[in-house]
Amino acid sequence: MNLASQSGEAGGSQLLFANFNQDNTSLAVGTKSGYKFFSLSSVDKLEQIYECTDTEDVCIVERLFSSSLVAIVSLKAPRKLKVCHFKKGTEICNYSYSNTILAVKLNRQRLIVCLEESLYIHNIRDMKVLHTIRETPPNPSGLCALSISNDNCYLAYPGSATIGEVQVFDTVNLRAANMIPAHDSPLAALAFDASGTKLATASEKGTVIRVFSIPEGQKLFEFRRGVKRCVSICSLAFSMEGLYLSASSNTETVHIFKLETQKEKYVPAEEPTTWGGYLGKVLMASTTYLPAQVTEMFTQGRAFATVRLPFCGHKNICALAVIQKIPRLLVAAADGYLYLYNLDPQEGGECTLMKQHRLDGSAEPSNEILEQGSHDRPLVAQTYSAAAAKGYCEEQGAVGGAGLDDDLNDLRLDEENEQPPLILETD
Repeated sequence: MNLASQSGEAGGSQLLFANFNQDNTSLAVGTKSGYKFFSLSSVDKLEQIYECTDTEDVCIVERLFSSSLVAIVSLKAPRKLKVCHFKKGTEICNYSYSNTILAVKLNRQRLIVCLEESLYIHNIRDMKVLHTIRETPPNPSGLCALSISNDNCYLAYPGSATIGEVQVFDTVNLRAANMIPAHDSPLAALAFDASGTKLATASEKGTVIRVFSIPEGQKLFEFRRGVKRCVSICSLAFSMEGLYLSASSNTETVHIFKLETQKEKYVPAEEPTTWGGYLGKVLMASTTYLPAQVTEMFTQGRAFATVRLPFCGHKNICALAVIQKIPRLLVAAADGYLYLYNLDPQEGGECTLMKQHRLDGSAEPSNEILEQGSHDRPLVAQTYSAAAAKGYCEEQGAVGGAGLDDDLNDLRLDEENEQPPLILETD
């Protein structure tokens, strides 16, 4: 959630950016005074892992899983990407691009930098530019998604500025994988599931959410968020096991859909005994001969669960995570709060707000549970000469390179034993 361009929202607060890491175990927050990481292991407490106050106006901060690797962009140098080892407080490398950086995405193999009309694919082990996708359709919001899977390492981005085409790119073999005609209207949101085999999409109209198989592009699910009004979808997010999908917007409602086929949820039907039952049976039977648009209305899935946010109109980002063994919906919003809700995995329905925390980590009293449920060192700046860019091709459009060999060798890519290390190559 980048609020740097949302002058109305970010202008009066310190908050410029918020995002969950790839497995929803930590939250990164960028502010006018620096950036922070918070652990998401508890509902009652938002524990601060790290704080940096040496870089001002942080509009993008992305952490790689639970490793020490962090990618940072500041409003003071919006075309410059810094990759740092935050636990050691050192900068590993930096790159400058031809235009403003709108988004950065990471997984254990690739780092993606999204500009308005181009995408740069870096090898995360040595930060070399492997490929540049140029002359993409205008993408002023920096919309793109990168799968976190090593086996299905795909990148998705808009293929058109006028209709909802999705370009799917294989970032390992560096070739286009598919083009999916997902919506009639331009795209507003994209999200991969953890396996990289499903992609959720939403358009600017915001009434329908679709899920496609990757890389084939076959439509697997279609969910209706609403029919009464068009909305701006803020975020889409799968649960880690891929069974649930959340969709938040500029309204007060977050929808959670369950990805199960008609066959999976089939229950032998009894003969209806009420007029409502007869009407429902007739309507479902009629889908075989009604016009396609009407049939589609009846066959679209509805929300399995919903959340009523205490605000409307604020930009936000959602995540579905299991915290203390209970499924939760997390919402980080431009109003400066993180909201945590309980999700009933069997019954769905209205989710219960359990806690809310300030995103600035202040010690002000957080709201207590509204409804009692049955459940329960500063960053060291480094300066590099042109020689540091040895081994990197400036013609790719990204100028820069690795700075500290030791940091590259010390930095690991996972939390437990942080293996394997980054390797610097300077042929």
